[in-house]
Amino acid sequence: MSKVILIDDEPKAIESLKWEIDNFCPDIEVVQTFVDPRKALKYFENHPDEIDCLFLDIEMPQMDGFRFLDELSQRNFAVIITTAYDQYGINAIKERALDYLLKPIDSDDLIAACEKLEEYKREHRLKDKFEETLMSAMANTTMGHRRIGLNIDGKIVFLKPDEVLYCEGDGNYTSVFLENGEKFFVTQTLKKMEERLQGDEFFRIHNSYIINLTKVREYIKNDALVIMTDGRNIPVSRNKKSDFLGKF
Repeated sequence: MSKVILIDDEPKAIESLKWEIDNFCPDIEVVQTFVDPRKALKYFENHPDEIDCLFLDIEMPQMDGFRFLDELSQRNFAVIITTAYDQYGINAIKERALDYLLKPIDSDDLIAACEKLEEYKREHRLKDKFEETLMSAMANTTMGHRRIGLNIDGKIVFLKPDEVLYCEGDGNYTSVFLENGEKFFVTQTLKKMEERLQGDEFFRIHNSYIINLTKVREYIKNDALVIMTDGRNIPVSRNKKSDFLGKF
């Protein structure tokens, strides 16, 4: 079952499209609908990995569809453009849309678009499986050549463990700070990042932080703070203090 979201500033257009999907595309589930794209952006901030496809109108007064796509911090799903105007085809291609449906949407065209979505999902499942296998293999190499794989902007970045200073979690996102001053933004919870960062050098010191223990410069006992080699102060949770000190 593929989960989709519909965005269109016209409630009747949403009702019509949802009816078409419910009646002609049994493998598609409409999980949310929005007439205000700004509210949709807030939804995606909190649910970055929960849908397979977005059906997106282009002509909307609050924010047009292409600007909406530009505003997304991450896009891990397919996009099907829906519009009453046929001049947007080239832009739809540029935005790597899976399909382009003209209103009023023909049932056969909708069914064909949903079949494309199922093929898209199959291809991405294979791709994701390959990536996980590759990252697992790199994480388990021997002789000091272990690598940490991060999915960033359509590519996998492989890092040596000693390149990572600390990670800071914020809901469904994690910022990874490197010793050379670089910062990577990953669409992944800190819990998932903790699973990725195998090895004794990494420790979940706080609900929002994982640190590289080899990069700790000082520990301030009275304030329960660690100072990293880049000068960043990071708090130590009360329930983590004993385990943290036991690492040294």
